[in-house]
Amino acid sequence: MGERIKKLKKIRIHREGTDELLYSMFAIIAIAVILWRCFDTPIPFFVFVGVFGVLWSLMLNFYRCPIRYFNGNTDKVVVAPADGKVVVIEETEENDYFHERRLLISIFMSPLNVHANWFPVDGKVKFVKHFDGNYHKAWLPKASEENEHSDIMIDTPDGQEVLVRQIAGAMARRIVTYAKDDEECYIDEHLGFIKLGSRVDVYLPLGTQVCVKMGQSTTGDQTVIAKLV
Repeated sequence: MGERIKKLKKIRIHREGTDELLYSMFAIIAIAVILWRCFDTPIPFFVFVGVFGVLWSLMLNFYRCPIRYFNGNTDKVVVAPADGKVVVIEETEENDYFHERRLLISIFMSPLNVHANWFPVDGKVKFVKHFDGNYHKAWLPKASEENEHSDIMIDTPDGQEVLVRQIAGAMARRIVTYAKDDEECYIDEHLGFIKLGSRVDVYLPLGTQVCVKMGQSTTGDQTVIAKLV
């Protein structure tokens, strides 16, 4: 798509977690100080700091947001929109928008994965739609249609349509979508964020060359999952 425009912000900790991390850290420090001063033995202090220090570290790990750039030509390339594991590669009937068979590649994110989402292709956002729904386990097939989800349709430079679906899971209760209607989008840019375990589906035209296999780990914005033809 000619010269790619970079609109990136150098984010080390994702903005979706900044307040939660700061407030929880202050609370842990305050309680730790109280425990240190109010007990004759340091045991309650060390137990509290140990347990909640680990929990805070896990939350910090969840909200980390690596700075990534895709190295190489992005024409017809489809990159992983998320860190996680490939749980679905199949042809399926997509009746909401395409009304035809499509190639579906799904990536499941565990609570230990980075939960930032990236645009899988260069192009232009045709529309963004959000749907309320259930909270089935994200790896179940019915989660794609029945769970709360956001749909982002992208027109690629060569006129192909790619649908990206952010899906809430049993634990995830908040989907954030940064994509906006009629905006140009590029690989390397953040599409959105999903809190806790969740999944991202990518619907591609039949005949697309698949570059990953079932169970393979993916790195968002880095792993090439398919190539459009």
